[in-house]
Amino acid sequence: MKAVTVTVAAALSLGAAACAERVEAPRDPGVCWYVVLPEAEGGEPRFNIVARDQPQIEFCAARLEEMRLRFLRLGGSNREIVGAYQGQFIFIDRRGVQFGKDLNGPRFFALARTGDGRLAIPGAIQRDIDGQPTAVAPAAPAPAG
Repeated sequence: MKAVTVTVAAALSLGAAACAERVEAPRDPGVCWYVVLPEAEGGEPRFNIVARDQPQIEFCAARLEEMRLRFLRLGGSNREIVGAYQGQFIFIDRRGVQFGKDLNGPRFFALARTGDGRLAIPGAIQRDIDGQPTAVAPAAPAPAG
C-alpha cells in the first residue's frame, strides 16, 4: 500500500512540474521588448517596449544592444540582457546574440562579437590560427593639430 502511495505522489509531482506555465514571448508585429527577469523564483517576467516598427529580429537585437551599452555608459553593471520579438526571445551577452523560443530552452547562435565588440554574422568573421579576428578595421589615426 505504501509503494502505491509513493508512486502516486511521485506521478502527481511530475505532472505538476510538466504543467508548469511556460513564459511566452509577446507576438505583437514589429514590437521589440526588453524582458525584466524576476528576481524571486516563480515570479513572472515583465515586458517593456524598447522600439516599434522593427522589420526583423536582428533590428530588435540592435536596439537592445544600444540600450545595454547606454546603461553601461551610465554606470550600470548588467552585461547580459534578454529581449523578445514576435514570439522569440533574444539573449545578448559577451559572446554575441542568441535566439530562442523559450527562456530556458535551446538557443540559436545568430550574431557573434568581432574583436572590437561589434556584432556580425558568425560566418563573416575570419580568424587567424590563434583565434584573433583578421577583418577588424584598424584604429582611426589621431587628429592633427
